[in-house]
Amino acid sequence: MVVVAYGQLLPKVVLETPKYGCLNIHASLLPRWRGAAPIQRAILAGDTQTGIGIMQMNEGLDTGDILLEKTCAITKSDTAQSLHDKLAILGAQGIIEALENLERLTPTVQDEAGITYAKKLSKDEAWIDWSQSAVQINQQIRAFNPYPIAQTHAQSDKFEGKVLRILSATVVGLAYDGSPGEVIEYGKGVCIVATGDGALSLEQVQLAGKKIANIKDFTNAYNVTKLS
Repeated sequence: MVVVAYGQLLPKVVLETPKYGCLNIHASLLPRWRGAAPIQRAILAGDTQTGIGIMQMNEGLDTGDILLEKTCAITKSDTAQSLHDKLAILGAQGIIEALENLERLTPTVQDEAGITYAKKLSKDEAWIDWSQSAVQINQQIRAFNPYPIAQTHAQSDKFEGKVLRILSATVVGLAYDGSPGEVIEYGKGVCIVATGDGALSLEQVQLAGKKIANIKDFTNAYNVTKLS
């Protein structure tokens, strides 16, 4: 039996029914990021590498022995969606390889010293704290795309306190002065926001009740002054 993204613990009677037990394709290099949201947590934490593991399931939460692993780099532009797609390909390759070599693979016990947990995402985590660094906020934006999408409250000359979802941004290398959440450069396809450390250049956003827009179209339509 092969299990992928099931989200439930299997009882012992089920685990012991198949001749070769139950195999799980897990989207991290265990024991790092055991749990429900390993892809998002890896990006959020700023990890530069992840992968997939083919695990022999037991009664614990992602605690079984590892039969096979494949690694994958996390780029600075990866979102949860793009990383998911890369790991899905690795997972398909890995499970085929594992099944073809099942009787020859040597199970490896997980190192208890490296355990971290990837708890399920909550919508409350999507709110941006602009006092964090530009790097941390960018990781949040990438980790929560496509769900639940990082968001903030925006103020402009046309509205106040509307929810603005941010789908993509880049960390600005130049030094900018400004209080966290202050829009320090705006217009002509540019929206640069000060953070607790550094600045972010917004690229793709969605105002509440509106369609997703690139920053050029958005800045042509609205004059945003503050994010909070």
